[in-house]
Amino acid sequence: MMRRIFIFLLLAQITYNLSVFAQGSQVKIANNSLAKLQKSIAEKADTKKQLTIIGEGVKAIELAEKDRKTKNWPETWAIKAYLCSYTALIDDNEANADKYFKFAQEAWEKAVKLDKFQSNTELINASNHNINVKKQRRATEFFAQNDFASAYELFKTVSDYLPKDTALAVNTGICAQNLQQYNEALNYFIRAKENGAKNAALFQNISTIYASKFENDLAVKYLEEGLYVNPYHPLLTNDYINLLLDTEQYEKATKAIENSLKTDKRSKLLYFLYGYLQQNEAKNIGTAELAYQKALEVDYNYFDALYQLALTYIESANQALAKKDTQKFTAFVNRAEYTLLRAHDININHRNTVRLLIDIYTRKNRLDKVQELKRKLNEF
Repeated sequence: MMRRIFIFLLLAQITYNLSVFAQGSQVKIANNSLAKLQKSIAEKADTKKQLTIIGEGVKAIELAEKDRKTKNWPETWAIKAYLCSYTALIDDNEANADKYFKFAQEAWEKAVKLDKFQSNTELINASNHNINVKKQRRATEFFAQNDFASAYELFKTVSDYLPKDTALAVNTGICAQNLQQYNEALNYFIRAKENGAKNAALFQNISTIYASKFENDLAVKYLEEGLYVNPYHPLLTNDYINLLLDTEQYEKATKAIENSLKTDKRSKLLYFLYGYLQQNEAKNIGTAELAYQKALEVDYNYFDALYQLALTYIESANQALAKKDTQKFTAFVNRAEYTLLRAHDININHRNTVRLLIDIYTRKNRLDKVQELKRKLNEF
């Protein structure tokens, strides 16, 4: 009796061992497929061959994941995660690639959960890398379609996985900015900057967000940083000067314009702004006049420069009149008249130009002109 019991137990143990071996053999087959895949990648084998190898491995691993023993092995899910994530990257069949992408994410999560002793870390990390590459591709597609909400969620995940990748951080920031999630946009833009991004548009975006939050000191600071790494960049320079003007930092604005004019001698706007600051802040009429004339050398029909130049002539005329210098007074009035007529030809509906011409013709006792211009003024 004892002998029969011993034989039964021995047969049961053999049967169990064979069962475990059968279960483990599927994982081993999948592992062998994984090794063959790595070799084919190194040899730069074509996609068809690689997919065939993966197919063998996936077939084996699907059997292993259904078994009550091997379904709890972290190795089972780590292998599946890698095979499926790599398929998602190389399969030209979009539907198939998407299916395996989903399988890869599910398998990766299970592998991480089960791998308590971190014996499959390398494989899990490689799978995670493939998954993030796929996410980045999808995000780029959504971005191109202006689907910023979908792109943002994916770019954010990948950027957090690769925080030192400045392009990812910038793209994440742009998506957030388009979604009006300005604090999130700032986080990713600043992440890009701190990791070495120097693109001028990046500094513009950061400054724009801070300006919208009325944090003007920070807005100015980031434009100055942008100009430090992108000296004389025209768009950054314009934003910087405009922000200084908006925040009434006229002295800094004047210096910024002077520096820009050293390299950009064909910017009518810079000459105009410089003249405007000299005229209204520094009260330096002579310098303002020269600046407007420089702007008009660039664009003969620049209305704003003509109008402001006329104002300098009128102011100089009034100064001459105060000094009872009738000769200078007449000369400046004539210059103002000529300049205003040019401005009026360009913009006949500008009311202030017409009013100034009425004043000049009233002084000159040209009542016919006064009546004509008053009629025009009433027609506006």
